[in-house]
Parts: sequence; C-alpha cells; structure tokens
Amino acid sequence: MKVSTQDYNEVTVVELQGDLDGDLAEPLKDAIIGVIARHRVGVVLDMSGIAFIDGEGLELLLWIRDYCRQNKTQFRLAGLDENCTKILEVTRLNSEFDHYIELAEAVKSFV
Repeated sequence: MKVSTQDYNEVTVVELQGDLDGDLAEPLKDAIIGVIARHRVGVVLDMSGIAFIDGEGLELLLWIRDYCRQNKTQFRLAGLDENCTKILEVTRLNSEFDHYIELAEAVKSFV
C-alpha cells in the first residue's frame, strides 16, 4: 500500500495504491491532516490504484469527508473502478461523495 500527494494549484491529489482497508488508515489520515494543515482549497482522492474497499476503508472515506467538512475543504473521489463503485452503491454511500471518472475532471471541478 502506498500514499503519495501531488499539488495542482490550490488542489492536492492524494494517490493511493493497494486495498483501501485498515492497513492504509494511518498513512492516509496523516496525509489528509497534512494537506488540510496547508490550507488547500480541495482534496481529490485518486482511487485508480484501489481494487477493493473493506468496511474499515469505508469508515476511512467517511472520516476524510467529515474532516474536510470540519476544516472547510472540499473533497472529491476520482478514478473509482467498477468494483469500488459497486461497493459504494451497495452500501448506499455513493451519494455521500462527489466522484469523477477521470482525475483531471475532479481537479478541474474546483475552478
């Protein structure tokens, strides 16, 4: 599992690799806290490297959403594959997130 960040103007993209599960929680939370501390306009979670989301991963997405809201930072998801999209639909969490097929679309949505 891997977490990295890339800045695009006032938006930070957090790129993930691996499964979105409890093992990714600490490094991902640290990355999000660091991004918010830099007073970014928005955060895009690039999910194109994620093939599976478990229950802890869903809780993590909700934590990120709430943390961003508390800190007045917009949050988007990008690059969800078919499996991850279905997981969000089945759990009825798809309406809880702004999500985009393409990363570029998500980044441009902040303009």
